[in-house]
Amino acid sequence: MNKTYIQTGNPQIDALVPRIQGFLQNDVSEYNMLGTKVRGYRTPDAPSIWIRDYSDMLRGAKYWEHDVKSVIEHFAEMQSARGWFFDYFTLTPEKIPCEKENWAKYVRVPVEADVEYRFVKAVYIAWQATGDDAWLREMLPHVEKGLAYILTDPWRWDKKHKLVKRAYTIDTWDFDYTAGRHPWLNFQITDDTFWGIMHGDNSGYYEAFVQMSKLYSHLKNRSRAAYWQKFAAAFRRSANKVCYNGRFYTHHVPLVPVTIDGVNTSEQLSLSNPMDINRGLATHEIAVTILREYRKRGEATQAFAPWFSIDPSFPAGMFGDEKLVQGMYSNGGIMPLVGGELARAAFEHGMEEYGVAQLLRYEALTANNESYLWYFPNGQHATIETSTSPDASPTDGWGSSSMLYALIEGLAGIVDEHKLFQRLRLSPRWVAADCNEVRAGSSYAASGAVFEYEFLHRPEQKEIELRIQGKADVSLHLLLPNATSAKAVKVNNKAAQFKMNNVENSPYVNVMFSVKKQTTVHVQYS
Repeated sequence: MNKTYIQTGNPQIDALVPRIQGFLQNDVSEYNMLGTKVRGYRTPDAPSIWIRDYSDMLRGAKYWEHDVKSVIEHFAEMQSARGWFFDYFTLTPEKIPCEKENWAKYVRVPVEADVEYRFVKAVYIAWQATGDDAWLREMLPHVEKGLAYILTDPWRWDKKHKLVKRAYTIDTWDFDYTAGRHPWLNFQITDDTFWGIMHGDNSGYYEAFVQMSKLYSHLKNRSRAAYWQKFAAAFRRSANKVCYNGRFYTHHVPLVPVTIDGVNTSEQLSLSNPMDINRGLATHEIAVTILREYRKRGEATQAFAPWFSIDPSFPAGMFGDEKLVQGMYSNGGIMPLVGGELARAAFEHGMEEYGVAQLLRYEALTANNESYLWYFPNGQHATIETSTSPDASPTDGWGSSSMLYALIEGLAGIVDEHKLFQRLRLSPRWVAADCNEVRAGSSYAASGAVFEYEFLHRPEQKEIELRIQGKADVSLHLLLPNATSAKAVKVNNKAAQFKMNNVENSPYVNVMFSVKKQTTVHVQYS
């Protein structure tokens, strides 16, 4: 039996887990790279395995994939002496018909500054799914070396602001603005590079630093845990001071003066904003302003969803390719990977119904069992002809796994805060979806770890019952119906201490307990 499931009686919600599992299973890539066998997940716009896409896709693939280590180990094996990692590897010819050679190919795009934190994230997720501390110890020197590179290299580190810098790309994408100095998409650093601070890089590294502190704490290395915790806190203060503009994170904070005619760059809302929330860079107050900005733009846009890669977009061809028109790909295309992050952020910050709406919109979009990396605002999906990439897979694992992340961690609320579901935050938000009887489960195929629960809401009795199976220390953060408050909580028929708090206008009851094998929780509200 599949131990990762959602059963609610709502056919749209219930369709998501098997559909996304199908997308991901169609994205499996297996290579023999110079004698090293690796099994991973391809990027949706190319057959190669990118650590960028893989680290995010692993948030969904971890539930079914037995081999979560080999891709990470191979990136570690190929790490440079200076500490940087490759972006991707492949054995598949990429630019057909120009390229026919099926040689082993490794690429690092020079303008990219986010690769090293993606590696940290992949290591962290794989460790959670396997629980393998010995493997973690083998990976940590690679992680430390990669972060040392980012924090010292003049192409990556801005000494003045003590933040990560990059060339003027569209958010996290891999080609930069050159003011026409290059005839096509540019991927190289030059003396004329328009340097700046991009918020998404810095939220990614903030999350990585926090994860490093957690990993070292688990391994009882208190000095390194304290170091990364302190470093992360100072880094977060700097990033929020430099990048947050009062409504959202500014797309590009210039270190080199630059002007682009035809767009108000100060108004550009770029795709890493909801990711900044989920990675923990944004305070709750900042998160709420960003979510309100998305709701406002979503009401005003002609696009079918507010999952903008960037809004407003750049004038056509500004980055060197005539195909890169407004509303296309990273220049204003509509991306499910943004929608999933937006939904996850909404669930966590008091806009639960808005989060549900994003999931239902995605289900309707993919009812034909096709999911693409990006869509034009009118709903037309990506094609090879309209893309700057060599492929346009209809089984986008990047966006679909983002939606699964929102569904399982946001709506079902199963968040592993340690490894193997041994310590978790459980935040069922089913009342926001009008679901009264739910069965939900998460499992890691690599280790067999499982956590499951049943949710029973009896509105007439003003009671919610949870029947939980697993072995975990649980921090319950349960959403109650609007304008209500818990008046009694019982855990295994014994009165339990609880606290109420509101996340914006959403009432939550909070209680902590341990599950040995099976536990029942009753919540009475009024």
